[in-house]
Amino acid sequence: MTVAGEDKPPRPGEVSLGRDPGAADDARLIFIGRLRTPWPTRDDCPRHGRKVEAVATVEIDPPFRAALMGVERFSHLILLYWMDEARRDLVVQVPGHGDGRPRGTFALRSPVRPNPIALSVVDLLGCDPAAGRLTVRGLDCRDGTPLLDVKPYFPSVDAWPDATTG
Repeated sequence: MTVAGEDKPPRPGEVSLGRDPGAADDARLIFIGRLRTPWPTRDDCPRHGRKVEAVATVEIDPPFRAALMGVERFSHLILLYWMDEARRDLVVQVPGHGDGRPRGTFALRSPVRPNPIALSVVDLLGCDPAAGRLTVRGLDCRDGTPLLDVKPYFPSVDAWPDATTG
């Protein structure tokens, strides 16, 4: 399987593993639905979901719809999703938006990572459990992105007011 971007050489300063680390099928993840957004391609996607006003739909597959029971009580949710078009081989990257200095993949929010799992905290605008649909704001991924999990956001444990960034 060829992943989008792996056919392109790394930027100057980037370091590649030289292989797809996900080739060994060992995670046994399953997709529970799809994310429906206004952006058809990766290049169309915004950089940060929190700054996005566009409304998106979370589609939950039928076997998992019962898991939505009680979700409507929350104002925000955490969505974990699989960036299925991201390359997986870079361990050092040069962000296209930064100062040109290389950074380790684990010091970036780039979708390019050994396991391209993304996380967004979204505003829950609507919930239709019977139809398996959540209406949300705050996603930054392309239309059709596979969904891994939905978790409630708890400000008391999920927010770290004293956190710092590098």
